[in-house]
Amino acid sequence: MPLNLKYSDRLNKLPPYIFAEIADIKRRKRKEGVDLISMDVGDPDIPTPKLIVDALIDEVQKPENYHYPTRQGEPDFLEAIAQWYKIRFNVDLAPSSQIIGLIGAKEGLVNVARAYVNPGEVILIPNPSYPVYENGATILNGAVPYIMPLKEENIFLPDLDNIPSEIIKKSKLMFLNYPNNPTGAVITSKFLKEATEFADDNNILIVYDNPYSEFTFDDYIAPSILEFTSNHIEINSCSKIFNMTGWRIGFALGEKSIIGGLKKIKAQIDTGIPSFIQRAAIKGFQEYKNERKPPIVQDTMDIYEKRRDILVDGLNKIGWKTEKPKATFYVWTKSPEPNSMEFSKKLIDIGVVTTPGIGFGKFGEGYIRFALTEPVDRIEDAISRIKKIL
Repeated sequence: MPLNLKYSDRLNKLPPYIFAEIADIKRRKRKEGVDLISMDVGDPDIPTPKLIVDALIDEVQKPENYHYPTRQGEPDFLEAIAQWYKIRFNVDLAPSSQIIGLIGAKEGLVNVARAYVNPGEVILIPNPSYPVYENGATILNGAVPYIMPLKEENIFLPDLDNIPSEIIKKSKLMFLNYPNNPTGAVITSKFLKEATEFADDNNILIVYDNPYSEFTFDDYIAPSILEFTSNHIEINSCSKIFNMTGWRIGFALGEKSIIGGLKKIKAQIDTGIPSFIQRAAIKGFQEYKNERKPPIVQDTMDIYEKRRDILVDGLNKIGWKTEKPKATFYVWTKSPEPNSMEFSKKLIDIGVVTTPGIGFGKFGEGYIRFALTEPVDRIEDAISRIKKIL
């Protein structure tokens, strides 16, 4: 007879996971024989650069890489990240105290909140946003989310002046993410500086989620929060930069004591990134010789830029008004119908899989997100299919 167990109160507070529903619909459609063009999940279809794969093959054969890794990260891996931040952002970091490796950025986002936020304290959450901020980092840590709307009329930036003073007094942490998922919005250095001043004045830790720092187009260059202050923490990852989502390797950077708290949490729950993966990733960072993207990164960005132009130009041509983002590999656009989930289901019926805006929070309702993770011919096919139902 099975045990009579109930979910914890924290788990019961989690909202329904809309992405699971979409996954179920996709499985059903595939069984029905529908040819799906998947533009919903932000998982690059472009291979990891060969020089990184070759390095992995070499490193995985070395017996010294078979042991438990250094929990914080191998010294040569941390040094490579520090050198990259110096070259790319002109930020000086001490590898041994200001950087820590993560098993993908996602766990870092959750664990930094676990390290610093007590049950009942407030975390400032942008909305729409990556659901981990509100769910994994806030609700599952017993904290209270306060929603900061990201509205199109405010170029998808939070209105920090509109946060009530009583909320600010209870707030311990704030998530910011630019270039932004899901909107593709970018941040100016002026606004980022103002955000750090707001946080410093109110003793609020900013967790700056920056995995799309290299996913920029046209003349835009994404900043790091560490260019303005070392008081806060930045999360970055190899997942998007080097097309390594399945490798699970990220890192956090910031002030020594903040990294210390994250290090203490992680010492209790994981044993670090496999050494051979860290040492393979080093090869990617070493390709940066100056602030310009090296070919292994720029070539990928050129592919995404072409896909962006074809998708956006194609949508506009068939009457779906859409703006070109300056960053990320997402296109965020108003849904032709107000209910984004229902319209997404209509798109799945014709074999085009997107993400409804409501999946990123209530202020995402009325929008659709496309991920540029299909080749040009499939994107053109998607536009042809969409034209039939508009």
